Amino acid sequence: MVRQRRLKPKITLDLTPLIDIILQLVIFFMITTTFRTSPGINLQLPGSKTAQSIATPELRIVVVSADEIYLDKTKTDLANIEAMIRKRVSGSDAQQIRAVLEGRAGAEYQLIISVLDALRLNGIENVGLITRKEKVVQ
Repeated sequence: MVRQRRLKPKITLDLTPLIDIILQLVIFFMITTTFRTSPGINLQLPGSKTAQSIATPELRIVVVSADEIYLDKTKTDLANIEAMIRKRVSGSDAQQIRAVLEGRAGAEYQLIISVLDALRLNGIENVGLITRKEKVVQ
């Protein structure tokens, strides 16, 4: 007795179109991506054996409420923020220190001004305020 064999369809996955599309996407993103370069003059600086890197110190202040203010990662309050800033600034040039102030969206305006005053009383004039970009609804 002869058994008939069923013919099974041969299933293969052709990856060539997928590879083509991925390659086209990679080329597209490589061409359309813009890289920001810092503006300025391209200078070839001389070398020096005694050169030193100078890092600009930065203070990060996060204002949540009058009782919860963070100087870098140290928690403090409004009454003690000036003393903590004075302790961090001591021994260095306050004009060279950058401060970054970040406040909660609902923080009182007077609270932010009080922290700015504490920074300025300690000689820190270079203060940046962190905000987030609002989404434009059309």
